[in-house]
Amino acid sequence: MDEAVNDNLAASASAGRPPRRPPLDAGPWSSLPTETPLEMPAQDFSEPGVIGTAAPAKAKRRGYWVPRAAIFVGATVLTAAFAYELFNILAFAVMTPLQFMFLILSTISFSWIALGSLSAALGFLPLFAGDRPDSLKQRPLTAALTARTAILFPVYHEDPARIAGAIEAMAAEIAALDRATHFDIFVLSDTRGDDAGRVEAEAYRALAAHLADRIPLYYRRRLDNHARKAGNIADWVGRFGASYDHFIILDADSVMSGATLVTLSLAMQHEPNAGLIQSVPRLVAGETLLQRLQQFASNTYGPAVAAGIASWHRDQGNYWGHNAVIRTAAFASAAGLPDLPGRKPFGGHIMSHDFVEAVLLQRSGWGVHMLPTLDGSYEGMPPNIVDVVARDRRWAQGNLQHLAIVSQAGITPMGRVHLAMGAASYLISAVWAMSLIVGIVLALQGNQMIPSYFEDSRTLFPIWPIIDPGAALRLFLATLAVVLLPKGLGLILELKSAARQRNFVGGVRVTIGVMYETIYSMLIAPILMLTQTVGSIQILLGYDSGWSAQKRDDGRLSFGDAMLFARWHTAIGSVVAAIAWSVSLGLLAWMAPVILGLLLAGPVSWITSRRAGSFARWSLATLEDLAPPPILTSTAERADVWRARLAASLQMPIAAERVAA
Repeated sequence: MDEAVNDNLAASASAGRPPRRPPLDAGPWSSLPTETPLEMPAQDFSEPGVIGTAAPAKAKRRGYWVPRAAIFVGATVLTAAFAYELFNILAFAVMTPLQFMFLILSTISFSWIALGSLSAALGFLPLFAGDRPDSLKQRPLTAALTARTAILFPVYHEDPARIAGAIEAMAAEIAALDRATHFDIFVLSDTRGDDAGRVEAEAYRALAAHLADRIPLYYRRRLDNHARKAGNIADWVGRFGASYDHFIILDADSVMSGATLVTLSLAMQHEPNAGLIQSVPRLVAGETLLQRLQQFASNTYGPAVAAGIASWHRDQGNYWGHNAVIRTAAFASAAGLPDLPGRKPFGGHIMSHDFVEAVLLQRSGWGVHMLPTLDGSYEGMPPNIVDVVARDRRWAQGNLQHLAIVSQAGITPMGRVHLAMGAASYLISAVWAMSLIVGIVLALQGNQMIPSYFEDSRTLFPIWPIIDPGAALRLFLATLAVVLLPKGLGLILELKSAARQRNFVGGVRVTIGVMYETIYSMLIAPILMLTQTVGSIQILLGYDSGWSAQKRDDGRLSFGDAMLFARWHTAIGSVVAAIAWSVSLGLLAWMAPVILGLLLAGPVSWITSRRAGSFARWSLATLEDLAPPPILTSTAERADVWRARLAASLQMPIAAERVAA
């Protein structure tokens, strides 16, 4: 037990009061500052946000409609053109109900792709021109900093050595900038079980002592982990929030450079209307092939996508739950989450709390900003497809839960857009799957049924069922161009950077990397389509995902486990391939990307879970791989030191017990 806590207990006893331990803390050790409570009332979604004394006046948003109109009108025009062409291809005489269903499902799928691609195109323009599409100004590091900021690490069964390494590396950089007096660090644990808790306590007690002369480190483990991560943060706000102007949320696999932490705090300090500022973390430290593919795609195509989002979201942006700075008073007054009525998965605590917290801040007049050009923000990713699917299942449940909120009277229009798009990002897989099923049925119908060549009994001239192959090819190529547009824009930005540096080899490498990643993304897409479709159906039927710890380290799958995971993918792919073969080679060719993805789901899951080979590591290398930032190198080195230190310290009591025995 921390000495300060012991002193408080002794003082309470001498004063004749029963000793009171800090609420919701579990042993064996905790270290906490003096409580400075800040009320965080639960919000009512049916009522408009209340503008309190600490909140800004509602911003007058002039000109915001221009980029938003460009995105949605452009997507509407593209979708209408797609629907028109597909209608002309399908309706050679009279459109059947099944053809109409195929038209609707295909059009919905295309509209989603068009919206994302146009958003990326909007972000590409300022990046190509050399402009900054950030929704607010970044302040120089030399600017005066007066605000106090807490850095929060909510953890749940995470490797304490990795987190200790990240904390020590960040603390060193903050201290080097002479800003340590403005930051405190909290590790907020929801880990269950005494054994895991003992390991955590040992790690963070040693880390707190190690950092004592640089920056304060506090740790506590909750007895009651109600509402998971959101409840963990709300507990901290309610107990200690009044002492801090801002707080920065980091995930267990997140790390930020000292300069980035200071820049975020400065940006919040100098923008009184800002309630939240989201950085765009880059994926790093990937070892498996899947991780390399993900980080190459995110770091190559992601800048244009993020810049586009910032361009049309402006100060009504979204929140991804970590690597962001939040104004404490704004969050406490506007973003308290209620439990939703009913049973899980739609009732109970809000799982994808980050989207909802951003919406609540918006409706109370606080700006939610994004800084896509801010460097020094990083995070990791799951090591294999099985773990991606498990995480995706939780995210799907959280996003579909927003369907119970999106129609509430107190939500702003942009808030509705965010919540609806979050749910649609998972439902669209089911729409795609249904369109494929209907397309196969149409092909079977056309192959096995005798067509009626006369529209009705009064005509003397036959209506021949002719489909224009030229129109079908044009539609296919146009759709492919829209799908691949974000990849192409990302490649252009990378080639421009390589040309500016006169790095011909780098340009060749990234071009090969885009082709390599595109092939794998085509194979992985059907796998995720099926799992997301099944997950969405399970959620709608009332199955809860639960809450399990996330795997972040070595994720190599055995071939048998990979094939077991993909057994239904393989079976469905085999059936679809047989049906397509029986109908025509044309249908088999049209379905080939989906069929291959399903048939090869097992081998692809196995291969991508293994350590990336030399060619993959070369072609998929990102900036952080070629020239690792100091914060990442320092984090990895210090994590290894802490891993060895903890292993030694945990063996000592075991050895002592053996001697005593």
